[in-house]
Amino acid sequence: MEERSLLWLISLISLLSCSTNQAGLTVSPSRSQFFKGDSVSLSCEEDNISAGWTVRRNTTKRQSECKDGWGEPAGSSCTISSLYKHDTGVYWCESREGAASSSIQLTVSGGSVILQSPVLPVMEGDDVTLSCQTKTSSNLPANFIKDGSLIRTEPAGHMTLHHVTSSDEGLYKCNIRGHGESPSSWISVSEKPTTTAPPTSVTPAPSFTSLQVRLVCHLVVFCPYCISTLIMVSLHKHRTTGNDLSVSMVMTSPTLAVHGLDDDYDDVTTEHLF
Repeated sequence: MEERSLLWLISLISLLSCSTNQAGLTVSPSRSQFFKGDSVSLSCEEDNISAGWTVRRNTTKRQSECKDGWGEPAGSSCTISSLYKHDTGVYWCESREGAASSSIQLTVSGGSVILQSPVLPVMEGDDVTLSCQTKTSSNLPANFIKDGSLIRTEPAGHMTLHHVTSSDEGLYKCNIRGHGESPSSWISVSEKPTTTAPPTSVTPAPSFTSLQVRLVCHLVVFCPYCISTLIMVSLHKHRTTGNDLSVSMVMTSPTLAVHGLDDDYDDVTTEHLF
């Protein structure tokens, strides 16, 4: 019960810590559980450049840096030459500006059995092998337990989970008869990145050049029609104006004739015969 509470506390601290993907913490040897007295090397890496980052940790005692007495700092790396149970905790990298990497959990066992499991989340669909070992052997028959329930017994002490999914996440441990039980380690499964679907065949939109060509073609066809229409309208107006003038001349001619006759009548002497 105390062990489970510790693991939940560490997980909560890990979730509350500010993490980014600017740097990654690597562990050598790459596993999440160690025997008491083992050594481990922690290193901060950022795009193959390990500068400006410090290894930090949070245990049940306190949060501190590598230089605070529990490790030997060397640039952005930290080496713990001899692990103790109180070194169990959450480890991460932190920059001078306060940026933090993703965190990992390391567990130090005071017993004689540990479970070798991935220190980082495993990718969905991958195969994962868990190994149960003692300080002297890693090929003894072992029982593998997940979330308190026995999964199966492996005669060689190795169990492989094929094509893992989110349902494989959980708290794992193992035991070897006559040697004892390992601490528990949480195995998380990260979602596999979705692949971008190939683009579907779509009729390409007309380009700007083709639109210009179409516009020119329409103008070539349409302009003569407009020009001919304008000419016909102009001719029609011209003819209408000419007809009005002709009518006016015809209408005024009789008047002039009448006036002419009147003038002629003035010169004529009318003779009356009785």
